[in-house]
Amino acid sequence: MAKSPGENGPRSPAAGGSLSGTRESLSPGPEAVASDELSSLGSDSEANGFAERRIDKFGFIVGSQGAEGALEEVPLEVLRQRESKWLDMLNNWDKWMAKKHKKIRLRCQKGIPPSLRGRAWQYLSGGKVKLQQNPGKFDELDMSPGDSKWLDVIERDLHRQFPFHEMFVSRGGHGQQDLFRVLKAYTLYRPEEGYCQAQAPIAAVLLMHMPAEQAFWCLVQICEKYLPGYYSEKLEAIQLDGEILFSLLQKVSPVAHKHLSRQKIDPLLYMTEWFMCAFARTLPWSSVLRVWDMFFCEGVKIIFRVGLVLLKHALGSPEKLKACQGQYETIERLRSLSPKIMQEAFLVQEVVELPVTERQIEREHLIQLRRWQETRGELQCRPLPRLHGAKAILEAEPGPRPTLQPSPSIRLPPDALLPGSKGKPKPSRKIHKEQKEQQNQEAASGQLDKTPVPTQAKVAVAAGDACPPQDVPLKDPVHLAPAPQDSAPLDSAHHCSQESLTSQESEDTYL
Repeated sequence: MAKSPGENGPRSPAAGGSLSGTRESLSPGPEAVASDELSSLGSDSEANGFAERRIDKFGFIVGSQGAEGALEEVPLEVLRQRESKWLDMLNNWDKWMAKKHKKIRLRCQKGIPPSLRGRAWQYLSGGKVKLQQNPGKFDELDMSPGDSKWLDVIERDLHRQFPFHEMFVSRGGHGQQDLFRVLKAYTLYRPEEGYCQAQAPIAAVLLMHMPAEQAFWCLVQICEKYLPGYYSEKLEAIQLDGEILFSLLQKVSPVAHKHLSRQKIDPLLYMTEWFMCAFARTLPWSSVLRVWDMFFCEGVKIIFRVGLVLLKHALGSPEKLKACQGQYETIERLRSLSPKIMQEAFLVQEVVELPVTERQIEREHLIQLRRWQETRGELQCRPLPRLHGAKAILEAEPGPRPTLQPSPSIRLPPDALLPGSKGKPKPSRKIHKEQKEQQNQEAASGQLDKTPVPTQAKVAVAAGDACPPQDVPLKDPVHLAPAPQDSAPLDSAHHCSQESLTSQESEDTYL
């Protein structure tokens, strides 16, 4: 099998950047032109030299390909409001997914706040649940030696992933190290699938937003739930989706469909890198992030919609086709898309409004699968069913799963007091029993004061009116008044501050 040719060094893609029969050969990404400048970058001094350059808000060196594109600036006040709403959703994730999934979808279409994007992707993809269900699994894979036939290929691909991003600019830096760990772990987690070069940019984007372990489980979800079969040996799933895309194009843009049919241009020549890398090496970075926000929420239909929008606006009118008289010119047009149609606000609006649904994609999938079987026989790789977005992944989760709730920052032992509490720890039931027996013995021997007291009293349980009053028998009239701090242990056992007891603990104390 041919190993991973890329932007820097020898490569052997077929005409137009197709796969040439292997999983490792992808067409050169947008950073290819200047990647040779970084090929010798490795020492700390060289890395620091690049660090002195201006970095944009996404982490790219200003002026590099990844930093291009008009940015849609969200007003600070609006951003803070969105952060507050997303924090509420993430802290009550299961309830929102069960009852208000449409609201989550709308907020993903508006864009996830940058400060919460990594956390939101984990929740949307189910990677957070996967991590909780497999504690220590990534560390186990990370410590394993790995298969040498994949390690060499992975190592050669590391410096090709976003070389103008501050995280990956230095050879052997922490970004490349984490990328190696994640990709190696996946080859051990799915040895029958191994490594495909298109997984590297996917993993790199994830690492820009989360630690290595979380990025690994999100990668697993993408490969198994969102894009199953895309990275398998024969690339059959991506070929099927190419035919689905071409069929849907006939409904979305008949002009573009007719032109591509007349030129006999196979969909693999232009859509392979789009789909396998989820447009991470095609669009301006602000557009990439917005597409990924919707992709994690709604699934692969977003990838289809983006592809259809690009084809429609690149080839969808006679005027645009005047400069695309042959195969070469058409492929070049699709590899050098107009910045206008890739601009964040325009692209997102077009994608949201395009009427392509999961049902259409699945219906077309069955049609193309039947044609495949009639002409080529059965698929050699039978991937798991594709799940369309966060809700489908949540509903397909087998068996009981952990509830996604934020963990408390501070944990106290059961008998500890809350900060600022004036009361004392709740005495054990054994102490209560001994104290009551002692009181009964004293009462029987006539040593207690014979002052008559009511047998029942309304006692407020806990602070103020937080709980309804309960009828509780009072054994000792002394305890109707607050006990002084230097009173006997018997008295202090019945006197606890309102701050230090819950309602149930107060009931136990008095009963």
